[in-house]
Amino acid sequence: MIKKHLCTCMVVLATLVLSKLFLYNTSFGNKKDRSAKIVHIVRAPDVGEKKKEEVSITALNFAHEYLPMEDIQIQKKMKRSLRAYSFSKLRTHKLHKNAATWFPKIEPILRQYGIPDDFKYLPLVESGLIEGTSHRGASGLWQFMPATARAFGLTVNARVDERQNVEKATVAACKYLKVLYREFGNWTLVAAAYNVGSGSLRRIIRNQQEDDYYKLRLNKETGSYLYKLISTKEVIEKPDQYGFRVKPPQTRLAMDQSNASSDSSFNM
Repeated sequence: MIKKHLCTCMVVLATLVLSKLFLYNTSFGNKKDRSAKIVHIVRAPDVGEKKKEEVSITALNFAHEYLPMEDIQIQKKMKRSLRAYSFSKLRTHKLHKNAATWFPKIEPILRQYGIPDDFKYLPLVESGLIEGTSHRGASGLWQFMPATARAFGLTVNARVDERQNVEKATVAACKYLKVLYREFGNWTLVAAAYNVGSGSLRRIIRNQQEDDYYKLRLNKETGSYLYKLISTKEVIEKPDQYGFRVKPPQTRLAMDQSNASSDSSFNM
């Protein structure tokens, strides 16, 4: 009788032990599955990609003078400008073609006068490297006004306009840029002064008691000028990153229409 009870107890005990083990394994398995799902949902973004984007933005500069990219508004403005100068927005074929044609003539003269190489992008923004005269009277690749051109050694009269001579106009531009640098002391302000005029920029700095271009309250054109220069530099130096595509063969009429469209888009 005692043996019978002992056998019954042993069976019950064994059943309880096995059931506990089964419940434990099942519970553990479910817990593991839930945690796996949670980890999958809250997976952190690729830190490497984010860091790469930040480095590319913070590395932007003009004449080795870097943008203060810690300012969120400046970041937004720079990114907006870069998007505006992408191939999808601007169709930059003519820009690249003209840069390839004229930069070899401009670059040696900039080096000779000690002007940073990035200033070769200034005529690209000023005129798109398209010769002609603006409604205000500025002309040539460097868009000199007649009085400024004469002040820096160019002949401008009814018969001769040396603003249209790339080499001579670039020499005059270098002389003017050196004068501006002596006055303002950094290349960012030099570029801004080239656009708005040295006298105007000097008054703005005096009235606002501020000599940081990125903190000055400027007119719309001058306020976006450095962003345009940097965007143009990026698009020309890294065309693949901004969607540039090789232009397919076109008929003469189609090419003329495309160039006319590019010219109007550039003057934004």
